[in-house]
Amino acid sequence: MTLSVPSRRPRAARTVLLLGLILLALFMLLPFAWVFFGAFKSQGELLADPGAWLPQTFTNVQNFIDLFVEKGFGGYMVNSLIVSVATVLLNLVFASAAGYAFAKLRFRGRGVVFIVMLASMMIPYVALVVPQFVVVVQMGLANTLIAVVLPIAVMPISVFIARQFISSIPDELIEAARIDGAGEVRIFARIVLPLLGPALATIAIMSFLNSWNFFLWPLIVAQSQSMYTLPVGLSVASQSANSTDYGLLLAGAVIVLAPVLVLFLFLQRYFVQGIAMSGLK
Repeated sequence: MTLSVPSRRPRAARTVLLLGLILLALFMLLPFAWVFFGAFKSQGELLADPGAWLPQTFTNVQNFIDLFVEKGFGGYMVNSLIVSVATVLLNLVFASAAGYAFAKLRFRGRGVVFIVMLASMMIPYVALVVPQFVVVVQMGLANTLIAVVLPIAVMPISVFIARQFISSIPDELIEAARIDGAGEVRIFARIVLPLLGPALATIAIMSFLNSWNFFLWPLIVAQSQSMYTLPVGLSVASQSANSTDYGLLLAGAVIVLAPVLVLFLFLQRYFVQGIAMSGLK
């Protein structure tokens, strides 16, 4: 009887792969590190040596103070939070309901409607801006946060993720509930929704990201500064008569980026699982 000695090649290969991935991750984090350090620099320091990494002092938080005290960044942040929370909630409710209908209900034209919905994702957004603006104006919603939310209240990608995930739920489970007398609303609320944790986390992250970084539409529909969201407010706050205040711009970028990173860190496990189970690549 001979004992086989485990080969060291797979372990060495895994070590090399891990080191390579760590180096790649660090390389991808370099721009974020430069933005973070640059947020603590003054305008003169940034212009004197743009390639320098570390600021002269980390206690220089004047850029952040100017954003909130002089530029009204707090109001922009409140607007962005309202828009993003509303967008996430609407996508969670309506996209999951639509996904259930496409996955488990039988109705005429279901496949055609689903294909048309997917095809709408290929339309460039700039082609929709003018029709959307006309509709919003005719509804009397221009210069309101409701108008900012409406175009992204239910995103096709959210419906697709929900539909793909719900399709993996056994039909026997749904049929058993129907035999017991449960209606579709009860089946959806009591059986389907509790199983959608990863898909809902994926929808929440993607809809939050889309609404939080939304720039073009809020810029068009918000006709007063009090309705600006963070990206629009940042572009306005960092611009002066003849130049751009790069310190304010970088500080604002840090503020805009922070909630996205926090949300992803808390939900990354569900996000990865939801992407894997929905079939997205």
